[in-house]
Order: sequence, then structure tokens, then C-alpha cells
Amino acid sequence: PQHLIVIGGGAIGLELGSVWLRLGAKVTVVELLPRLIPGTDAQIATALQRALTKQGFTFLLSSRVTQGTVQNGRVVLTVENEKGQRSELAADRVLVAVGRKPYTTGLGTAGRIAVDKHYQTNIPGVYAIGDVIAGPMLAHKAEEEGVALAERLAGQAGHVNYETVPSVVYTWPEVATVGLSEEAVKTAGIDYRVGTFSFLANGRARCLDEAEGLVKVIADTKSDRVLGVHIAGPRASDLIAEAVVAMEFGAAAEDLARTM
Repeated sequence: PQHLIVIGGGAIGLELGSVWLRLGAKVTVVELLPRLIPGTDAQIATALQRALTKQGFTFLLSSRVTQGTVQNGRVVLTVENEKGQRSELAADRVLVAVGRKPYTTGLGTAGRIAVDKHYQTNIPGVYAIGDVIAGPMLAHKAEEEGVALAERLAGQAGHVNYETVPSVVYTWPEVATVGLSEEAVKTAGIDYRVGTFSFLANGRARCLDEAEGLVKVIADTKSDRVLGVHIAGPRASDLIAEAVVAMEFGAAAEDLARTM
């Protein structure tokens, strides 16, 4: 399409919008909340928005679509912002990416199947894992739960560390996170420290002309234990694996700092 409107500024909408932008389309993103990728660290989300805006994205935040019609082969949307002001947008195609939900109405809280710590439902011998239970809807999280359940059924001690489940947004630049965001740490009342490193200070990133973004590390002030790592930048999906390993072993921020 020459012009694509994406309803929803989450991972799926931004990923597909990023693809079509690089293929030459004009892309406009309409997001109900005042920021992109809700749940992600705000500083990282802002860095991604800045990078995508430079590439040509148009963002309408704190806005919602109230009506949509097809006129002369084009989709015309009525968009209302937080002030109640309305405007019309016309595009060749519209992508609705406002989230996912399991088809489990009535089976549990918010449509999720309720399970115990062994993934067993209220029916003996019936288990549930993955997207239909609580937690992020991620394939690797579901796979890990499947392994843990198989181990438990075999009489072993299967376990999933939900504090080290990474997530990635495959835009360009990419966004990858693991652990707590700064907002989550504040809400939990944890005394914390933050360290950031810009890709502008990395020689390889500058040589490859991929210096947009940063790495952000959040650590507990008292124990120095790493609570979260958040990356917006080139190959973030690869780099986050190192943070996952470090956090799985209970690394301190100093451990990361001393790694060459």
C-alpha cells in the first residue's frame, strides 16, 4: 500500500509497520495510550519512537479510532485525540493490531485458564500452559512451561524463572527487554540505580552507521543485583541473551561492568 494506518502501537503493529515503511509505504500509527509498547520501559519506548519518527513514521498518540468507512476504494477513519478533537485519515489499507486474547471465555480471570504452580487446572490430569494461562503471550515462555511440565510429570523438579523471560520487538532498530522496567521498580518501592550506555559511544555501531539507541541496566541499590536490562538498538534481540544469562545466575551490576 502507498499509505498504511496501524491501529495499535504495540509490538505487532510496530513490527509490521516497520516492514511496510522499509518497503516504501507511508505508515501512520494510532495509539490509545500516550506512549508506544505499553509495559516496556518508558525511556526505551521513547528512544524507539524517536528512531522510527526519523525513518518516516507518523504517530498519533492518546488517540482512538471512532469510525471507519470505505470510500472510493480507500479506508477513511475518524480519529479522536485526548482533547476530543476529531480528524479524518485516509489510507489504502488499515492494520488492526490492538492486542490478542485467548478464546477461553468463562474459563478463568480475564479469559485465562486458572492453573496451580504445577500447571494443573481444576480438573485432575488436565494441564494448561502457554498463551491460555497468565503471563506474557510469548512462544519461548510457552515452550519453557512445556519442558517444565514434562519434567514434573516425569517426577523431576521442573521450574520456570518468570523473572528472566525476555521479549523482543522486531522493528529496526530492535527493542529487547528482560526483567523489571524502571516504572515497575518504582511501583514496587525498590531502592534502585540505573546505568545507561548509548550506541553512539560504540565504535562498531558507529562504523556500521547503526548508532541509534541505548542499553539500560537497572540494579538493586543494596544488593547490586540486576533487576532489568532494556535495549533499543541494532541486534538487541541477540544482545539480550547475555542479560538473560547474567540474571539467571543472579549477577550484580558490577559483574556486567567487569565483563570485557
